[in-house]
Amino acid sequence: MNKLLTTIFALAVSCVTASSLAQDIKGDAKAGQTKNAMCIGCHGIKGYQASFPEVYKVPMISGQGAKYIEAALHEYKKGERKHPTMRNIADSLTDQDIADLAAYYSAHGVVAGAEASAKQVKAPSAEVQALLNKANCASCHGADFSSPIDPAYPKIGGQHADYLFVALKSYKIENNPKVGRGNAIMGGMVKQYSNAELKLLAGYLSSVPGSLKVVPQSEFR
Repeated sequence: MNKLLTTIFALAVSCVTASSLAQDIKGDAKAGQTKNAMCIGCHGIKGYQASFPEVYKVPMISGQGAKYIEAALHEYKKGERKHPTMRNIADSLTDQDIADLAAYYSAHGVVAGAEASAKQVKAPSAEVQALLNKANCASCHGADFSSPIDPAYPKIGGQHADYLFVALKSYKIENNPKVGRGNAIMGGMVKQYSNAELKLLAGYLSSVPGSLKVVPQSEFR
């Protein structure tokens, strides 16, 4: 337990430091729109599927939180998220590019007032509720799974089920140079579940109304 608390404290300090540094860089959504050529080929096509490490729909990023998008891209850049394609893309971006893209996608397709009229969160089955309670998922991602307590955490309500399943499993993977995510907190949470249980969680979370969407790109640059 002491070792886990020490790890969590170290991660928190690291996040605060990274957040403080990131505050010096302000994202510009208009600039981000001119820098998304590498993004639109996957995230700007409805139903587009990736094939590594398995076939799944690429995540919806329009309407996602800016700080989460920034955090994710920096994690790919540092190799904490191991995905060859995303690592190469992140490597090509400056910190300003990342901030601009995050600002752009966080507002992309967002309709004013839409959140207030969102449907009520679908009640999970008893089995799924027990799984949600096990790691207290709502305590970080919000009761509707679209209102995370920290802006660096993702909105997951309504996200593609197959993507969520692949993402959750990736936190279990260790010592693989091409696959896996190095986050001690999420790793500890996810390792409590079997893959079958993670699939149930992903299926439920994808059914919850959320603000994430795919906004088809009108043109490719």
